[in-house]
This record gives sequence, C-alpha cells and structure tokens, in this order.
Amino acid sequence: MTEAGRFALLPRLGIDPPVGALVHGALDVAISTAETRTPGAVAALDAGCGRVSALRTFRPRIDRLVGADIDQPSPPLPHLDAFALVDLCASADGFPERSFDIVLSSFTMEHFTDPASALSNLRRWMRPGGTLVITTVNRRHPFVAAYLGLPDGPRRRLQRLVKATAADAHPLVGACNDPGAIRAALEAAGFTGIRLTTVGHLARAWGRRWPTFALGLLGDLLTRAMPSRRSTIVAVARVPGEAA
Repeated sequence: MTEAGRFALLPRLGIDPPVGALVHGALDVAISTAETRTPGAVAALDAGCGRVSALRTFRPRIDRLVGADIDQPSPPLPHLDAFALVDLCASADGFPERSFDIVLSSFTMEHFTDPASALSNLRRWMRPGGTLVITTVNRRHPFVAAYLGLPDGPRRRLQRLVKATAADAHPLVGACNDPGAIRAALEAAGFTGIRLTTVGHLARAWGRRWPTFALGLLGDLLTRAMPSRRSTIVAVARVPGEAA
C-alpha cells in the first residue's frame, strides 16, 4: 500500500482532522482579516521555513512572503520574495518592528532553545491585529516524550528514519511543548485570543515507512480519547489591535 493509501485509513479510524487542514483554515481566516485591514500590502513570515510551507497555497493573496531560518535553503525557495538567516531565539533585530500581518511557525517550537525570546521576537515583528499560527509536538504524548528524552545521538538516528531526508533532522529541545506551557508563553509574550487544538499526527508524520507508520498509528489510537495527550498542537494567537 502506498503512503497515500495508508493515510486514507486514518479518517476511518477516527484520526482526523489532519494538521494541514487546521493550519489551512487558520491561515485563510488570518489572511482574510489582513486583507480587510491592509489591502494590497499583506505581509507574511514563514518562521523556520524549511523547504515546504503551508503559506504557498495562499501565495496569490500575499503581497510579500518572507522566509527565515538558521540555514540557507538550497536550492532557493521560489515561492519566497525574500529569505533571511535569522535565529528566532536570539535575533531581536532580525526584522523591523510591525513588519508582518501573519506569521507561521511550523514544527519549530520543539527546536527553540529559548522559546520565550522567540515568541517575544515574533510578537515584536508583527503588526497590530496580526495572527500567529504555530504547529508543534506535544510532550504530553508518551511517544513524543520518549522521543524528546532520547540522547542526541540515538535521537538523530531515529529522526533519519521518520523524516523525509537526513537534512530534516535537527536538534530537539522540547522546552515549551505542552498545551499549558505554550499558552503561558504566548500570554507572557503579549498575544491574546489564544486557541489551542491537539490532534493525532504521528501516523502521518512517521508514515513514509510501514514500521514507523504502524508505530505512529498505535500512538494516535492510544491518545484518541485523551485530547490533552494527542501528539501535535496547533495554536492560533492574535496581536492586540490598535487602541481606538
């Protein structure tokens, strides 16, 4: 059975919706809001952009799309208007204040050595009324906790089995990776209107090979009835608007 065929099993087993659907919906609302506020000047940041971005789907509606990461993408990403080498945890001056209406942080929180500083920086770079969309792993899931708790060497070898390529294997910290910690960190950084959703995502994330797909499926089924322990967190938060 192909990877697509394996994934088609998941809704029938009650493992739904996929992370991508939640992110797409959140970004659609965020961009619609920005279009009414700053028509013709919607700016978005893919913070930790890697090579694949959910923002690509919305490229016709985004006037300026910028990527940021600690490594230069190779080859360059054609969907970006600009790319900047930025350490989100350390580079407070990586971008001017109030630069972006939308910020996407897709599976980067688990890599942050200083999550509080990273969120503070993202908040600084966002315009009033802007929207932050985050996806990250949930340390309350037992498999995720075990994964994050492995020594660096074994964890990197395991990452190469579940990631698309060895280049996708990065150091994991997991310093702010449960729903309570993420909500508290977002509030401390000045975000409001925070909405957190947890979903089972291990089978999809690990689904390129049958053995890891089966392990991920087991993990998703184990926590299907325990929302706080599902493997993946989708967080949406807003920057307060200008005072009337």
